[in-house]
Amino acid sequence: MKVKSKYASDGVDVEEESLFSQYASFICKASYKNSPYVKVQDFSVGNFRGPRPFLLKGLPRGISIEATTDGIGTKGIIIDAAKSHEDAAYDIVAMTASDISRFGGLPLVFVNVLDTVSIGEAGNKVGETYKKVLRGLGRVAKKEKIVVLKGETAQMGVSLGSEITNSKTKINWSGTMIGAYHRTKMITGGTLKNGQIVIALKENGFRCNGISSVRKALAFKFGKKWWNNPRARKSIKEAATPSVLYDPLLTTLNGWFRPSFKQEIKVHAIVHLSGGAIKEKFAKDILFPRGLSASLNDLWEPPTIMRSCAEWRSLSDEEFYETWNGGQGVLMVIDEKDVKFCLKRAKQFSIQARVAGRITKEKVPQVEIVSKLTQGKKIIYKTKTA
Repeated sequence: MKVKSKYASDGVDVEEESLFSQYASFICKASYKNSPYVKVQDFSVGNFRGPRPFLLKGLPRGISIEATTDGIGTKGIIIDAAKSHEDAAYDIVAMTASDISRFGGLPLVFVNVLDTVSIGEAGNKVGETYKKVLRGLGRVAKKEKIVVLKGETAQMGVSLGSEITNSKTKINWSGTMIGAYHRTKMITGGTLKNGQIVIALKENGFRCNGISSVRKALAFKFGKKWWNNPRARKSIKEAATPSVLYDPLLTTLNGWFRPSFKQEIKVHAIVHLSGGAIKEKFAKDILFPRGLSASLNDLWEPPTIMRSCAEWRSLSDEEFYETWNGGQGVLMVIDEKDVKFCLKRAKQFSIQARVAGRITKEKVPQVEIVSKLTQGKKIIYKTKTA
């Protein structure tokens, strides 16, 4: 029988953490050839803690390097309740990579910090659950063509909070995505004009924003300890639906994987609908400063769980579209002549896309949304001077 050290008895098993880190190192190394533009130099000499710097290769001259940092926030609580740890990587990669691809950049290298309660012991359910998180990251990294360079696993014990206080598989995950920009491929909204088409890329769940309201909605419907209510299981699983990954489509349209690096089509703006959604990200950040407006008259229907949570939380249509994505994770603006090609390309990446509206020019800049939550309801955002 293994005799635990006092430190292990206090909540941090260094030996098990070392074994877990070796497993994480294996996942990382399996990703080192994912990107044609990254060459990892492994100077570790077999030591999983050793240095592993990287070089960029084959990219066009004049690139700039970017780094963005984000996390899964309190969606980790929903993931833990649903026991969907293996899909958590979709959320952390979506949150970090999209902050590069939405400006026309190319996500390349990911580093991360995974907070756990404790690693558990080799072979037990706790340790295997956290290993599922890493295996999921390996799969997502391959899909995204990114390198998982390295990371840190922290056994946080009581410091890792959650309503589910007795859970041994709580999770918090944050990370930094490193990527490349090129001045000829930036997408900042500077070429927007009246008459261009708004394409909505469908999202099947909540992504990682507005989750506090999701948890409150579940509590209103299923009780204070909603995670223990058998009637809530289906709703919890739906609420934990992993984020859709749009980056492979966006970077391909922007020409990052063509020999000439020439864009397939011109994309004038990309809006990642998280943290403020349409009002903040599209209206205030992109359209209003340029004196432009938009009519969004055919957005996607909200996912069933999103509609239910809005009802349980008694959200108005305005609050609904400001708190959650409403069924679309990305809005992109293109020329009308490119619509057919764009929709076809999205289908090739298993992404559902539709024409959701049009850029307009109004006397007073505004964004009009035909709500999909309440039939016949319209939401209008205007500039503060209106």
